[in-house]
Amino acid sequence: MPIEIDKILAAAPATTRGQATQLSCDPKGERIVYASGKSIFVRTIDEPSKSLQYTGHTTTTTVARFSPSGFWVASGDVSGKVRVWDAVGAENTKGEYSIISGRINDIAWDGDSQRVIAVGDGRERFGHAFTADSGNSVGEVTGHSKVVNAVSIRQQRPLRAATVSDDGSMCFLHGAPFKFADKASEHKGFVTGTAFSPDGTILVTVGADRKIQLYDGKTGAPTKTIGEGVHTGGIYGISWASDSKRFVTSSADQTVRVWDAESGENTETWRFGPEGAVSIPDQQVGVVWPHGRTDGLIISLNLNGDLNYLVPGNPKPIRVVQGHNKNITALGASPDGKALLTGSFEGRVLSWDLAAGTGTVVDGQSHSNQVTQFAPSPSGGTIYSVGWDDTLRSVDVSANTFTGSFTQLSAQPKGVATTSDGKFVVVAAHTGIQVYQEGSDFISELPTTFTPTAIATSPSDASVIAFGGDGNTVRIHSLSSSDGTLSSQPVAVLTNSSAQISTLSFSRDGKFLAAGNSTGKIVVYRTGGSGSWEVETDRWSAHTARVLSIAWNEAGTHAVSGGLDTNVCVWSLAKPGSRTSAPNAHKDGVNGVAWTEEGTVVSTGVDGAVKVWKVSGLP
Repeated sequence: MPIEIDKILAAAPATTRGQATQLSCDPKGERIVYASGKSIFVRTIDEPSKSLQYTGHTTTTTVARFSPSGFWVASGDVSGKVRVWDAVGAENTKGEYSIISGRINDIAWDGDSQRVIAVGDGRERFGHAFTADSGNSVGEVTGHSKVVNAVSIRQQRPLRAATVSDDGSMCFLHGAPFKFADKASEHKGFVTGTAFSPDGTILVTVGADRKIQLYDGKTGAPTKTIGEGVHTGGIYGISWASDSKRFVTSSADQTVRVWDAESGENTETWRFGPEGAVSIPDQQVGVVWPHGRTDGLIISLNLNGDLNYLVPGNPKPIRVVQGHNKNITALGASPDGKALLTGSFEGRVLSWDLAAGTGTVVDGQSHSNQVTQFAPSPSGGTIYSVGWDDTLRSVDVSANTFTGSFTQLSAQPKGVATTSDGKFVVVAAHTGIQVYQEGSDFISELPTTFTPTAIATSPSDASVIAFGGDGNTVRIHSLSSSDGTLSSQPVAVLTNSSAQISTLSFSRDGKFLAAGNSTGKIVVYRTGGSGSWEVETDRWSAHTARVLSIAWNEAGTHAVSGGLDTNVCVWSLAKPGSRTSAPNAHKDGVNGVAWTEEGTVVSTGVDGAVKVWKVSGLP
């Protein structure tokens, strides 16, 4: 019963307001690499659903750069470490080097793919030059008094490098070994980006003062300033075209602009967001102009983490690649497995086309805080969601939009479920179990002296409600189909769990109820309505930490689970001791699993990625 990865639908690049996000492409213009969470993602530009995930870092990653050869990637994190690894398989690590004592902001390679300069926010120093294969020092980064934001190395000999900083200066380094040669303070305020032209003749710097400054590539002497007054917000991104005649900039004014280096003219502009209105999510915080392509493609990044594919001559993006760049906290699938929604820590909700491998942000007013859980209606046309903004919302699946109305809850929700007849939506809130009509009108509440920990409804019996209770129990209550009230006393109390219930899931035929707990064990009950609920198996116990999600296949013979231990496990009812696991499926934990079709499992987690798995040979 092997489980193998089929697709990694990568997380979006991590962004921070007021800070540049570095993007890098390989020399052929086929792949893009960026940092997100504690991972680095290598993604195929023309097929974004094809991606690799590097998980060697133990802290939040900040930047990744392809070597000029395209065979290696150097990536940095907030702890000041740089790791050099194989770009083909995203697995083999060539070396790990401690560079500075704080965040790595940028990395640059020399033209031989041998030397690397990493810069950032340190205490004793703000950067260092070293060899990629051994970490031996090949120079020092000096001359700055504040955090260094970006670095670029001239690809030709004699080697030159430039670093820019919050102190408003550009330091020019001669190499190798790299050492301080000159300093220019043409900017007023933070300098956010720098780049040598591919032929090495021109150096350009950009900054928060909205200014673009050009320098001689060999000497570092300032030559001219262009574009004054054109960008109306700080400039965060700079990237050269392969012809060394044009470069592109991205800015907080929601624009991406192409410039002619010789004349200084702005030759093309793309503006994002509503016309004439300020839209903070549409601030452009990163840009890259991939070399080696014939279509002139430019890729820009907005504050929401969306990658915009731009082609000169076309006023609109030809493609927008969307995803999550925060922890995915909820996963919901329609009964037929065709509609798939994910919700993340900051309230962003996406719908996914698994065949195409693309995600699309759900339109309308989304949650303003963490999405807790999704619950599809029996028909699958509507999917309900609850979140930490204490609201119950609904998504029209066919229109891919939130419906206009939402319900304000009286307490923070722990989960949500819908009854099999489609009449009611049941919410496990901090104060008890609340029942709402399908139109989200409040009907009744069963107050509890404890906080319900999870909730599920039977797909075959609309009157059966199960929720996690006090004393490690599962409580089964009856719901009246006529007036929507819950029985004041449970019809059954299941006491077989040795720890607090963390997730509940009925099989699709309603015959079984799986209850996962906080120590990693799953107990499966044969449902008994108001009668006895017998234990079918209590041998599903491979997880070593809290079980966070369980989902059944359509036949009700197998289940998949995800846990805080980062593992995805597939279980068999016929052979309870037989299981298959995907260890380290998601870095730092698996928050959601779903069985979309026979042999296909989807998982989501803290790393912000959606992963599709193929399961075969089920016993």
